[in-house]
Amino acid sequence: MSVNGEAVRVKAETEQTDEPGWEVDPDDDWALAMVATVGRQLRLRREAAGMRVGDFAVAVGYRDDLVYKIESGKRIPRPEFLDMADELFNAGGLISAMKEDVKKVRYPKKVRDLAQMEGRAVELQLYDPLNIHGLLQTPDYARGLLLMRRPAYSAEEVEQFIAARVARKTVFERDPAPELSFVLEEWTLRRPLGGKARLRHQLEHLLEVGQLRNVELQVMPTDREEHAGLAGGIEVLKFEDGSMVGRSQAVANGRPVSEPRQLRILELRYGIIRAQALTPRESAAFIEQLLGDT
Repeated sequence: MSVNGEAVRVKAETEQTDEPGWEVDPDDDWALAMVATVGRQLRLRREAAGMRVGDFAVAVGYRDDLVYKIESGKRIPRPEFLDMADELFNAGGLISAMKEDVKKVRYPKKVRDLAQMEGRAVELQLYDPLNIHGLLQTPDYARGLLLMRRPAYSAEEVEQFIAARVARKTVFERDPAPELSFVLEEWTLRRPLGGKARLRHQLEHLLEVGQLRNVELQVMPTDREEHAGLAGGIEVLKFEDGSMVGRSQAVANGRPVSEPRQLRILELRYGIIRAQALTPRESAAFIEQLLGDT
């Protein structure tokens, strides 16, 4: 099988996409094996169809070397790449079906592990002193934060991180829903990163999320004379079997911990931070006022 038409080749050369997927986490053996399997299936399908790499690359609009990377398991293909391959090879949906496998490994292992723990937790206590917590960020606001990073992330990295944060938001859709508690710093609600319109949409989103029965949002005003959160952010996740996992940069250098003494420290700090912050009702009124001033 070959791809016919100079028009196809011209189109591919003018509209070629530089990166047809994402880098594989080199420390994630499971992801490496999964991507290698997908790449091998793509190569076998292409060879069975009698199509050369160059012809296939022209048809899907990517460079030869990037197609080689996918077939050799060095890059994670994007969903649309798999859909195009399925159509070209008349695979009847078998290649497109691999999108579910690819979806599981498109994010770094530490992000997947965090999302998995959040997905099992029945209670989450979350405090971020530097930014609005990732679970609360709108995609547009997250993009604004990511674009502030120096050295700058690539466009691919920005979109990958945004997709990862959006994927974690399924925690709000679970049934039964977990109990979620957030403490937000006032100054993070005032920074118009990327423009005031982006901040307004973020504040509106916070008010919507705060109305959920299983969510409590509290704001820590900057004029507080006492603050138990100066040591850094806190995450405490509690599970149905009574076990817990915590994380804070001030404890074990940010690694997840489950030792009772360390968890007690995190819970103590978080409890004091909540007591020092505005109540959920006061916080909603405060955010509404900020929204009116933005």
